[in-house]
Amino acid sequence: MPGSRRLGSDDEDRVADWLAERGLTVVTRRYRGGGGELDIVAFDGEVLVCVEVKRRSHVQDGAEEAVSAKKLARMARAANHYLHATGLGERPVRYDVVAIGANGVPRHHVDVTNA
Repeated sequence: MPGSRRLGSDDEDRVADWLAERGLTVVTRRYRGGGGELDIVAFDGEVLVCVEVKRRSHVQDGAEEAVSAKKLARMARAANHYLHATGLGERPVRYDVVAIGANGVPRHHVDVTNA
């Protein structure tokens, strides 16, 4: 698994840069706390954006479906932990997914909990 873990880390690095190019302010990567983890934590204005990066190298589509309701609940716990641990208090939180298919092109799904 070290190879796939390394690939995931490389994907997260590329996606963080890609999001920054699109105007988000990336503040943390690979955050763990509150029983969950966040691949990327960024700000879009005043909104805290928690990003899950998913790759499925063997198919063009489908990475998005790998983010379940259970995964989103773990992300929400991690986001609450992050807000309290950093002293940011209450603020709007958004959950995004960036899916990378076989072609390597990222697909950004914004606010997946309200889709």
